[in-house]
Parts: sequence; C-alpha cells; structure tokens
Amino acid sequence: MTDFAMTGGTAGNRRPALARLLAISTDEFAEKYWGSAPKLSTAAELGAAFDDLFSNDAADELMAKRGLRTPFLRVAKDGRTLGDAEFTAPGGVGAAIRDQLSDDRLLRLFADGSTLVLQGLHRTWGPLIDFAGQLGTDLGHPVQVNAYVTPAQSTGFSSHYDVHDVFVIQIAGQKRWQIRQPVLSMPLRTQPWEQRRAAVAEAGQEKPLLEVTMSPGDVLYLPRGYLHAATALGEISTHVTIGIHAWTRHHLLERLITYAVARLADDPEVRRSLPISADAGHADRVPASDFESVRERLIAVLAGATPADVLPQTELAHRAAQRAAPVAPIASVVAAGALGPDDILTLRPHLAAVLTEPNADGAAEVVSRAGQFAVAAGELAGVEQLLAGGTIAVRESGIDLARRLVLGGIATVVRR
Repeated sequence: MTDFAMTGGTAGNRRPALARLLAISTDEFAEKYWGSAPKLSTAAELGAAFDDLFSNDAADELMAKRGLRTPFLRVAKDGRTLGDAEFTAPGGVGAAIRDQLSDDRLLRLFADGSTLVLQGLHRTWGPLIDFAGQLGTDLGHPVQVNAYVTPAQSTGFSSHYDVHDVFVIQIAGQKRWQIRQPVLSMPLRTQPWEQRRAAVAEAGQEKPLLEVTMSPGDVLYLPRGYLHAATALGEISTHVTIGIHAWTRHHLLERLITYAVARLADDPEVRRSLPISADAGHADRVPASDFESVRERLIAVLAGATPADVLPQTELAHRAAQRAAPVAPIASVVAAGALGPDDILTLRPHLAAVLTEPNADGAAEVVSRAGQFAVAAGELAGVEQLLAGGTIAVRESGIDLARRLVLGGIATVVRR
C-alpha cells in the first residue's frame, strides 16, 4: 500500500494548527513536553487571538438557534453534573423532540451559577471543525473540542484529571487554573479519575505545581493525568478545550494480542479440549501442562510478530477515529456536472488515503475516510498524481475520472 495520509492540508507548514497553539517550535514541544509536562503559551508570546475560532456569541448561537440536542451540552454546578431534563425541552410544532436544548432553562441555570459545557464542537461549529481536522492531521492522534462557559466567581468542576491530553484556549474573561502532579501518570481511557476519588481529593489539597490566571489568547497544554481545577474570576469566562486522544503503546499491545489470538486459532493444539476433570472456574483444576502449552505458543507467536502484522489494524482505527474535511453534497453534485477541462481538482483534506497495490488486471483501490474508491488500470496514474501532489487538472485526469473523484468524496473542485 502507498500511504497518502498526510497529503492535503499541510503544505507550507508541516503542522500549522499545532504551531498556532505554541510559543515554541513544534519540534521542541514534541521533544520536551508532549505527553510529559504542562506548557503555557501566553497571548503576548503567540501574538494572535483565537476569536476567529470561537466566542461567546458563537456559544449563544449554538444554544439558542441551532436546535442542538444532548449530548452536545452538559451543565455543571459545584462539581455536580445536572440531569439532561433540567435543561432540555421539546421545540414546539414540527420539532417536538424532547431532548433539545432549552434556551429559557439555560438562561436561568447560567444566571444561577452553572457552567455550560458545549461538547463536540469539532462537529457543530465550522471554524473548529476545520481547525480540529488540521490539528488531528498535525498530531496523528484523534482530537475533540469542547467549550466551557463559566459565570463569574464560579468553579464548574472540582480538581480532577483527564484521560486525554488537552490544549486549553482562553477565549473570553479570565480563569485561574491550579495544576497538580498526577496521582496516576499517563492514565488509559479505562482509568478515569472517578476510580481514584480519595487520592484525587487528597492530592487536590497539596500545593499546586503551577497556578496561572489565563486571559484571552493564552493557551495551556496539559498531558493526561495532571490534576486541574479552574475558577472564573470577575466576569464570565469562556475557554475551549481540545482533547487529544493519544494512541499509546497499550493500543499496540491490544493489536498484538488480537493478532496472536487469531493466529493461534489455526493451531490444533490450542483448539484441543481441556480434560473432563478440568474446571476452568478453579485455577488449581486446570492442568499445568495445558496452561504451559498455550503460554509457550503465545510467546512464540508474539516473538515472531512484525509491525506489518499488526499496524494495518492500527491504520483502520486511526482512519475511523477522525473525519475528513466536510464535503458539500449538493454543491459537489452541481460541480461534478459542470466540470470542464480547465478546472482543477484538489484532494479533500484529512482524507487519510491509502492506495492499494494493483491487482493482476492493474486495478487498485483508494481506501480512505470517504470509504473505498475503485481505480481502473488506466486511471491509476491520475489518481497517484492527485494523492501525491494534492491537485490535478481535469484535462490530465479526464472528465469521467474527475467526476467520479468528486462524487466519491475524494476531491473537490477549485473555484475559478
């Protein structure tokens, strides 16, 4: 297979979205901070604001005019998450679904000191859809985006840790953050802070490792596991949290085990029944010879495994964890029907495209976040050019292939 996952969206800067969040180089961040230490980048150091990505007006629009439903919003107060029924209601004639956000209820709750948490903004707010897509490509790890709007002098959530890394972008107002050392370093997604409430509560009383008041334009990076709590100061405070669900060595472990189990299913000695006297519910009744036989075979399979045996499954998981850049169904059909030889196609960003090896007939497939796209032998050169370079002229690809690429969600038409 030929991997074109990084094509489309990084030209001119290898990691443009990540670079925007850092006052240091992306290489220095990768070497010194990624997954291991907090890093604050101030607005003065960054030299740019983030109001193009989100704002209080954007939050109001989403809650009052977009018909959002749960779970696109959570509401919390004094460390407690409110039930959905406390802030949702039917939307009236033609929109009677009961779990829609109620702007009236949210107004009362927010005025009373509740924090509003807009979730999944990488799916609902255009600028953050684009930014999150690019950041996921820059990092090679899936990302999600939430926003937290906190009334003055309120704390939405008590000290806790996340099981994913985060970038916190202060959008409006000020918020005081207290950061403390992990009680569990690099926790997995199956190890949330609720499993360690007592340890987290005790550690929350210790002197902070870092205490900082964030103002609009400041960005804080926190690796998973670091305890944190944030309190709004003298006015409404809004921040965006970009969660990074990092791929870990534990994911490789899971792929290795899955591979080994599949391989050992072909071994008749592993398929052999345990003796009648065995009782798998009691360890002392399972013959040691059976246990040892399986263990030896498992060790042998794992010792012989290569990255090529397990990484294709990792590639599938990576592809499924993020979306390609949005594509406009109606406009794409119109553009495909109006294609001419002077038009230019550009590869859809963040597609994570892989071109399979040609079969005996010379045909292949593009496997991507848009699904599978068949490529005939005569089309292979044009598709390779698009995937490698990011663009192709219709006169080079041919009208028929160009239309298929647009309708297949692989390419878009550059506006003339």
